[in-house]
Amino acid sequence: MSIVKPFLATQAIPFINQVQQQRPLVHCMTNDVVQNFTANILLAIGASPAMVIAEEEAASFVTVANSLLINIGTISHNLAKSMLLATAKAKQTQTPWVLDPVAVGTSLSYRSDIAHQLLSFKPTVIRGNASEILALNGQNASGKGTDSQDSTESALNAAKTLAQKYQTIVAITGEVDYVTDSNTVYCITGGDIALTKVTGTGCSLSAMVAAFIASATDRLSATASACYMMKKAGERANKQQGLGSYAVSLIDQLSLFTSSL
Repeated sequence: MSIVKPFLATQAIPFINQVQQQRPLVHCMTNDVVQNFTANILLAIGASPAMVIAEEEAASFVTVANSLLINIGTISHNLAKSMLLATAKAKQTQTPWVLDPVAVGTSLSYRSDIAHQLLSFKPTVIRGNASEILALNGQNASGKGTDSQDSTESALNAAKTLAQKYQTIVAITGEVDYVTDSNTVYCITGGDIALTKVTGTGCSLSAMVAAFIASATDRLSATASACYMMKKAGERANKQQGLGSYAVSLIDQLSLFTSSL
């Protein structure tokens, strides 16, 4: 049985510094709703974003980028083709990549089918909410669109099963985040409920994970470090003036992170 270990600031700091020093180029194939916010989040942590989605370019750009993000939030036939080409190339070139299986489940069968096709190309990390992780593992889930109605604790066994089956890392994010490779489980506490009320924080976290694993040898700890950084920045962001300024403050806190430790 896996022991759940708290993930600490001392473990996260080296990975945060590595991203800021190496400025990884993250190839983001993400949903239309969050592209601008995701780009700004990546810039704030010191990474470099690129949104290359054309079928004619997606695979070749994988060879240039340091890591790849696949987010199926606004999936379409053309985008699915580009994503499958990009992940096939990532597997061939051993480029680390993250799958964000947004809103998978029985009610949205097309995206769920695409998500399972993408799994065949061996994502380095799967990052999703509890309902998405349960659904991806073929279990009953209580998701409401992109929102999870399940607790991260309830999806932990599903996460470990997926991690073992696909030899990957699974990050379930919510009130408490869990990151596992099926053997080790890290938990990250903290954050703020406001993080769930700003569009794109989860999707942007997946992009952060892609940045953190770009050159890390310990990708489990790198993934947990991204989750830690987002939760702590969420705690520090100012929500006194409402959610609009909170979103801007979150970007501020990510950009100031090392100086505020």
